[in-house]
Amino acid sequence: MVPQSHNEFDEIDFRKEVRQFVRDNLASETRHKVENGLYLSKSDYVAWQQALHRKGWFAGAWPQEFGGSDWSVRQEHAFLQECALNAAPIIIPYGVNMVGPVLYTFGTEEQKREYLPGIISSDTWWCQGYSEPNAGSDLAALTTTAVRDGDFFVVNGTKMWTTEAHWADMMHCLVRTEKTARKQQGITFLLIDMKTPGITVEPIVTLDGVHHTNQVFFDNVRVPAKNVVGAEGDGWKLAKFLLARERSFIADTGSKMRMMQQIKVTLRQYAQALSPYQRALKEAALAELDASLTALVALEREYVDEWMAGRDDGIGASVLKVRGSELLQRMTIFWRDALGPHGAAYRAEDRVGGEGLNAKEPWIQAAAVNYGYLYARCWSVFGGSNEIQRNIISATLLR
Repeated sequence: MVPQSHNEFDEIDFRKEVRQFVRDNLASETRHKVENGLYLSKSDYVAWQQALHRKGWFAGAWPQEFGGSDWSVRQEHAFLQECALNAAPIIIPYGVNMVGPVLYTFGTEEQKREYLPGIISSDTWWCQGYSEPNAGSDLAALTTTAVRDGDFFVVNGTKMWTTEAHWADMMHCLVRTEKTARKQQGITFLLIDMKTPGITVEPIVTLDGVHHTNQVFFDNVRVPAKNVVGAEGDGWKLAKFLLARERSFIADTGSKMRMMQQIKVTLRQYAQALSPYQRALKEAALAELDASLTALVALEREYVDEWMAGRDDGIGASVLKVRGSELLQRMTIFWRDALGPHGAAYRAEDRVGGEGLNAKEPWIQAAAVNYGYLYARCWSVFGGSNEIQRNIISATLLR
C-alpha cells in the first residue's frame, strides 16, 4: 500500500450519503433478498452495480483517468461497510476489484481500452482462473499450460472452484508457459474469452446445495498472444498484486455487523424455549462474539489507517483474512444453534423467494441461517487457506 492523502473527505457525511443512496437506489426486491438470506440472481448484482456506476461509485477506488473517483483506502472501506450494513449485495470482485486494477497497472493501452469500460459498466462479467485440482492454496503448483503457436497460445488443463464461471464472459487466468526449476517462475497472466471453442464449464454444487462454482476444462483453446498481461512469465508477480488486493477487505465487517443484529433477533425469538441457565449461557457466548466483532472492526480500522499512512507490515491482509473468516464461522455456528432443534433443517430451495428470515415457519428461517453456516465453511479456504495465511504471517514476523 502507498500513502493516500489525496481526495480528503468527511467520513461522517460520506457515510450518511452512502446510507441515503442505498435507501433510494437499491431495488426493494433485492433489499428484501439480502435482509432475509434469500438467493440472489446475477441480475440482482448487475442492477445494483450499474446503479453504483451511474453515481460514479462502482469503481470508486480506481484512478480518475480510468473512470474511477480516486478514493483513498479509508473512503473505500467506509463505502463497503455502509453498503453492507444497509443490506446492499456484495460487489462481485472478479472484474472491478481484481483484474481491473491489474489491467490499469500492468496492461497495455489496447487492453485498457478494450476491457476497462466493460468492467465499470458491468456489461462484461469476469471469473478468476487460479485454483486447480492439485494447486489450490499452493497456487504456484499449477499445471495448466499455454504453448505459443504464432500469434496465439494454446491452453490445455483445468481450473477448479471457479466461482461464477457459468455467468462469466471473460476469465483472468494463470497458466504455465515455461517449466522452470522454481515453480513461481514460468507463470503467465492471460485473459481468456469464455466463448472460445474448447472451453467446457462443469457445475459444482457445493455443501449449501447451490451452484456457485465450477470446474473449467481447456482443450486446445487458442488465445491471442495479445491477451497476455505484463510480460510472459510475470504471472506470479501479478497474482501476488491481485491477491493482496483481494484480501484487503476480506474481513467484510459491515456484513458481520448486520449479521450480529440478525443473530440477536433470532436469539430473542427462540430464547423463551430455554431454561434461565441455558439462556444465560447463550447470552454470555453472544457477548463474547460481539466483543470479538468489535475487536475485528477496530483491527480493520487500524490497518486501514496504517495503509493510508504508507505503512504496510506485509501481513495485514492475511491477519484480517484469518480473523474475519474464523469469526464468521463462529457466528454462524452460534446462529444455527440459537434455532434449537430447528437448526438441523436445511433445504436450498427454501431460499428461493418467500420471506426467508421473516417467515413464520421455523424451517424456512433455518434455511436462511444454515445457508450462511454452510457457505461460511469455505471462507477459511478461498483466497488462500488460513493455514497458508498463518505461514505468511509467521514467515514475515520471523524473518
